[in-house]
Amino acid sequence: MDAILKIEHLNKCFGKKKILDDISFEVYSGEVFGFLGPNGAGKTTTIKIVMGFLQADSGKITVDGYELKKDYEKVMARLGGIVENPEMYKTLSGYTNLKMYARLHDNVSEERINEVVELVRLQKRIKNKVKTYSLGMKQRLGLAQAMVHKPKVLILDEPTNGLDPAGIKEMRDILRKLAHEENIAVFVSSHMLSEMELMCDRVGIINNGKLIGVKKIDDLLHEVSGKVIYKIFSKETKKIEDVLSTQYKEKILSVKDEYVEIEADDELITNINFLLAQNMVHYTEIKRNEVSLEDAFINITGGGGAIE
Repeated sequence: MDAILKIEHLNKCFGKKKILDDISFEVYSGEVFGFLGPNGAGKTTTIKIVMGFLQADSGKITVDGYELKKDYEKVMARLGGIVENPEMYKTLSGYTNLKMYARLHDNVSEERINEVVELVRLQKRIKNKVKTYSLGMKQRLGLAQAMVHKPKVLILDEPTNGLDPAGIKEMRDILRKLAHEENIAVFVSSHMLSEMELMCDRVGIINNGKLIGVKKIDDLLHEVSGKVIYKIFSKETKKIEDVLSTQYKEKILSVKDEYVEIEADDELITNINFLLAQNMVHYTEIKRNEVSLEDAFINITGGGGAIE
């Protein structure tokens, strides 16, 4: 994947307070990149600088090889985003709103407007007035506005905020499709850690104005967990302990009435499963204990306060 958005040594102060402290990271084409941070960490400030709403004190931002300070218009032509609630004329149809917004950009065809309507799944309601739209539909129309000029980077601040579970899943599916099938770099912030875990390919974590790190979701969870733990649920936990003690005693972490807890990777759990079968040990389930992104976030930031 190519680094389409590069943020290098970004610094920002408000008065004497340092909000961003030497922030550097990259976002690739074809990925959903999640940006996480507690309240006041600098997450929204970073997004507003990238979108051109604020100016950094120092540092460099490039999009598709163009630097924001030197080639502002070229960068803006390659960016799409929703930072605040998208502006819409509620008494006009979604389609009219989209056409009016499209006029702000060069060479947006009617074919492209219809294409983004289909992408955000608003075909059946696009001719209805916006005032009749649900919150989820308004969010999708805002996404269509951000997409209409074929940006290479899509920046979304809290895109699932206020949506019901069905609307959240729908938005997640659309964003993953845009990244993985349309090869767009989707840069998204959210306070919903469980949703970011399902949506993102990588996440960057910022705390107290400093970037703690950028990791693939799987790598981040694995590093934080430190070890992979399985529970073997059975009514024969004493027998399981006896059998496993012959070869894997050091892997047994605890023995309860309902389960035996062991440390094992995927290969070892296969061997353990075979050993139990050989010894006619009955169990109901072998379940991997998954660490969540929330666990990872709390571990890395030391609590970190509430998410923005």
